[in-house]
Amino acid sequence: MALSPVPAPGRPAGHPKGPAHGHPSGVGAAPPRGARPGELPSVHGALLCVALPAFAVCAEHGQLTGEGPEGVYAAGRRLLSRCVLRVAGREPVALQGRMAAADRAVFLGVLRAPGDVGPDPGLAVERSRGADGTERITLRNATARALRLPVEIALGTDLADLGAVASGRTGPELAPSVHGTGLRWTAGDGRSVAVTADPPPMDSLAVAGVLRWEAELAPGALFTIRLHLRGDRGAGPAASPGRGGGRPGGHLIAEARAEGDDPRPGELLRASVEDLRALLQRDPTHPADVHLAAGVPWRCGPVTAEALWAARMVLPLGTRLAATTLRALGRAQLQGTGPESGRLPGPLRDAGPHLPPRCTGIEATLAFPVVLAEARRWGLPAADLEELLPVAERCLGWLRRTIGDTGLVPDPGPAGPWRAETQAHAHRAALLGADLLDACGRPGGDTLRDGARTLRERFRRDFWLDDRAGGRPAVARAPDGRTWSQLGGWAAHLLDTGLLGGGRYAEGLLDRAETEQVARLLATPALDSGWGLRGLGTKEPGHNPFGHRSGAVRVHETAVAVAGLAAAGHEKEAASLLRGLLDAAEAFAHRLPEMYAGEQRTAGGRPVPHPAACRPAAVAAAGAVQALVTLTGIRPDAPGCSVSVHPMPSAPLGAIRLSGLVVAGEPFAVRVGRLGLGMVEEAAEGLQLGV
Repeated sequence: MALSPVPAPGRPAGHPKGPAHGHPSGVGAAPPRGARPGELPSVHGALLCVALPAFAVCAEHGQLTGEGPEGVYAAGRRLLSRCVLRVAGREPVALQGRMAAADRAVFLGVLRAPGDVGPDPGLAVERSRGADGTERITLRNATARALRLPVEIALGTDLADLGAVASGRTGPELAPSVHGTGLRWTAGDGRSVAVTADPPPMDSLAVAGVLRWEAELAPGALFTIRLHLRGDRGAGPAASPGRGGGRPGGHLIAEARAEGDDPRPGELLRASVEDLRALLQRDPTHPADVHLAAGVPWRCGPVTAEALWAARMVLPLGTRLAATTLRALGRAQLQGTGPESGRLPGPLRDAGPHLPPRCTGIEATLAFPVVLAEARRWGLPAADLEELLPVAERCLGWLRRTIGDTGLVPDPGPAGPWRAETQAHAHRAALLGADLLDACGRPGGDTLRDGARTLRERFRRDFWLDDRAGGRPAVARAPDGRTWSQLGGWAAHLLDTGLLGGGRYAEGLLDRAETEQVARLLATPALDSGWGLRGLGTKEPGHNPFGHRSGAVRVHETAVAVAGLAAAGHEKEAASLLRGLLDAAEAFAHRLPEMYAGEQRTAGGRPVPHPAACRPAAVAAAGAVQALVTLTGIRPDAPGCSVSVHPMPSAPLGAIRLSGLVVAGEPFAVRVGRLGLGMVEEAAEGLQLGV
């Protein structure tokens, strides 16, 4: 069961809302301290342990206090909101909280033992908490004498829906009862959750929600308590789709590695792969199909266009995720013979201060044939291609009919406006879709190429705005001729043309001079914050460094810009954005959020978090993979039994080696030297090195 998506400020006007607000028992609700109803509680300073459908939101001190969003969640419900440890009546002094893996956090604290003299603490406390609420608490006696200490853990839960937590309308804690070696809570709808302890506590006080032990520790000895969380009737943690049978998600996302002169790519790639695996979730009605959640904690709903973009960006890690994501999306395709036949449904999403919301369904419809075509180039099995091709054909049929009316694709509805970003997606879909249909012996490719030509001519005529600075593309145009000229990170999508056979890129919407001008604009301080690409330039009206589409740095868009600039030969601009992204990732402990503030970088400064951003987020982790793979310029053509590498000639990060990638279903490794020369070190048998 997927967690309920919750709209964030600046998020889609038509985004599906979370569960009905209020407590499941029907008790009156009150917002948590420091939050207001309707305002997302901040999680940017929290440690998030993720193994969907379960995750835990923890403060760095390690105690679950019941404040704000803290707690352990599964299937859209908070199973545990309070878990407070006291030793000899005192809470440990928190020293450090850190992520040990994507699904586990470790907390260190100390206490002065009774009778200690001097400043040195004699008792160390280590807590290890998993995404599913499993916790190990270990006390270590560092004194030279035996200790006998009372230990108690105060537990509590409201069993609140995630939507109620997000809106600040949770109810009071439920009353527990003694259950085996722990405590149990039951909500008004019959759902319940229990915490059990090993070793069993000496006392279980249901009235206070407290478990107690007497810990006896010889000098240097340990005392360990293990807590296990279990729910029933759909409330408990379920198995992650990547767990069981080896490393999490290994059959869907390969464990790629990076090593070289700069250690940061290795750390970023490792963390991104871990986050991608942690974000995997099953289609509830078709458990064999797995896709990426958009982000934790607020966007764990059904498969989205973002999941499809993320699957595209991680094609170097295998094609299985793309296949399962395409299947999950394809089942919702609109049928029949009407004008919307073949389109994928999707909610509206905020498009910034100047434009109406855009349709994520149109975005997914145009992405579907692109991802399928490129997955084929990376080595998608023939059986998957055969199954998914009819869905792609229907998407392309919708595109042919839509382009045929005006030469452009309106978004979100027939009245427009015509968005530049949507035209870039449509143009790419037409060219890659035509290539796909030709390769599979299906008709319609020539009509799509004609439509792409018409779109390209119309775009160059109607969307390029001349000025004394060299011109710029318009972000959108109305059917009545009115244009919106605000420049932002959306322009990066104009450079993303897609991969054809023989390692060639498809033709783009812009000519050479226009491409050079867009590259120059993307590199200006108005757009390049020093930490990545802003969603809206600083000189544009309505700029807000915290705006999702009006000034914040979106990792996905920055990665698209890095790849597009490098492919177009603008290496200097691509390298600048890539370095900024790596520096930001280091500041975020290599777990990139979906976005962060577009504040200008200053000497000694750090990127500013966005309070409502998901972290981890699928497009951020996948964007990191795409940006790093761009350094090597891998261009596969598995059906043509070839692969070529076109690394960035200046080797902006020095020597680098990527291994554990997947091309044509087999491991692939490539090395780029300090002089920018690439060498394939491992590849599938029979795969020829192309030019």
